[in-house]
Amino acid sequence: MRTLAVTLLFVSMLQAQRDRSHGRSTVISQSGIVATSQVLASQAGAQILAQGGSAVDAAIAANAVLGVVEPGMDGIGGDLFVLYREAKTGKLHGLNGSGYAPKGLTRDYLLKKGYRSMPGEGIDSVSVPGCVDGWAKMHERFGKLPWKTLFSAAIHYAEYGFPIQEMDSASWDSPRMKGRPESKAVFQPGGRAPQPGEVFRNPGLAKALKLIAANGPREFYQGELSLSILNTVRKHGGVMNAEDLAQFHSEWVTPIATEYRGWRVSELPPNGQGISALIMLNLMERFQPGPSTMHADWLHTKIEAMKLAYSDLGAYVADPKFATVPVEPLLAKPYAAERAKQIKDQANCDAKPGQPIASDTTYLATVDKEGNIASWIQSVSSLWGSGIVVDGMGFHLHNRAAGFTMDPKHPNVVAGRKRPFHTIIPGMLEKGDTHIGFGIMSGANQPLAHAQFVSNYVDHGLNLQAALEAPRFTKGNAKGCNVTVESRVGIAAIQGLSAKGHMLDVRGEHSTRMGRGNAVLYDARNKVTMGASDSRADGAAIPEPLR
Repeated sequence: MRTLAVTLLFVSMLQAQRDRSHGRSTVISQSGIVATSQVLASQAGAQILAQGGSAVDAAIAANAVLGVVEPGMDGIGGDLFVLYREAKTGKLHGLNGSGYAPKGLTRDYLLKKGYRSMPGEGIDSVSVPGCVDGWAKMHERFGKLPWKTLFSAAIHYAEYGFPIQEMDSASWDSPRMKGRPESKAVFQPGGRAPQPGEVFRNPGLAKALKLIAANGPREFYQGELSLSILNTVRKHGGVMNAEDLAQFHSEWVTPIATEYRGWRVSELPPNGQGISALIMLNLMERFQPGPSTMHADWLHTKIEAMKLAYSDLGAYVADPKFATVPVEPLLAKPYAAERAKQIKDQANCDAKPGQPIASDTTYLATVDKEGNIASWIQSVSSLWGSGIVVDGMGFHLHNRAAGFTMDPKHPNVVAGRKRPFHTIIPGMLEKGDTHIGFGIMSGANQPLAHAQFVSNYVDHGLNLQAALEAPRFTKGNAKGCNVTVESRVGIAAIQGLSAKGHMLDVRGEHSTRMGRGNAVLYDARNKVTMGASDSRADGAAIPEPLR
């Protein structure tokens, strides 16, 4: 009997070691890895790595496929931001591929058309799409394979079709399609949204991608494709002209960063909202982490830190070419110490900005075997963007100009050739030999999701997949005490947060409201790569196959 009891105890211990709270394993390899929200895109990127491509080559190929297989989220009609770790120098590069407003898109123009706030859809919500030029800048500097080879998979899926995936299918039946026959003709053939498993083709997008592949990236801004864009704009009464397209170029920018408990966390500078993730981490650093990611007191601290960070975001962030953005004062540790005093035991329903002293989306991450990392995010802004499809080309123009305000006193007021406030942000987390490219999508959710991911990894020692998959909260802005949580946080946390005055919206275990994330890691000491893809999406982290 004693032998049986010892055996049962041993088996129980083994089973306990194998128990875990996350549903997927981290992908571990000695070659490159591509992590995206769609398996076909991850596979396309991994195949590019196997052909000798760089992390950037793989990212462009994967991004192009994503524009085909989840067109409501991203594509060539949107913008791009990148953080890139160059392995041979250890340097972190930043690229701002966000487009500016057309020269004629001014506050006076919108007022004359009867707008009192920025339009959320339609032709007057369209700014110049920066994605393709962003691809070009990255490829010119860090690509290895010929430009035209990067689009083979995307062209194939657009021309011959692909099966609609489970999670993405929900986005195809969108209210933004209603009253837009051009959109419905392309994306809802037969008058309805395609269902999971149905094969969808987009010959117009295949044509557009073939033009970009054959003629180069300026095709989008000065070629046949640009003429299709301008004809569509004119048909809908917009103000974008040939000069707006031809004169646009993406910009190299210097990343901004903060230290969080010994780890360096990097984001891109404004006009994006990455700074608020760093502000939130600076506030969280003033407090001891809870015993788990789901402890009510620790969740409360993170929620309150988010409110303070987002109130600063709304007050100060704009295009730095048009407004003075106090980046260094906002990221100063003494400023965080002072602001952290406002985090009390009860929820703050009216967080206000401080006084510092003198932006739907897809995220993907790639790492090659040399340790180059591309933290890459691209979007058409809201689901299906502006709702305007470029005639004959099978893609939507984004509605990123909706990120402006019409308040003449605000630094983010709309103006011609100005970049709007942007939600999409790539992240990087580094310490010693460990380098992680990460991102989590979905509008205003992104900075608070970044901070939660960093805390999960740094404070609680979760592995890459577990840190990405762990239960999260989300909230659209700094105002109010409402907050959305996943049911996996548990009843104790739900009761504890409610007692502190939070008004909870409890969602499913793996809610897409929390955003969809991906991450890659390079272990420079052991020359090992790792990848993770969110359980809240259809994607996967796929390692480079053998040649």
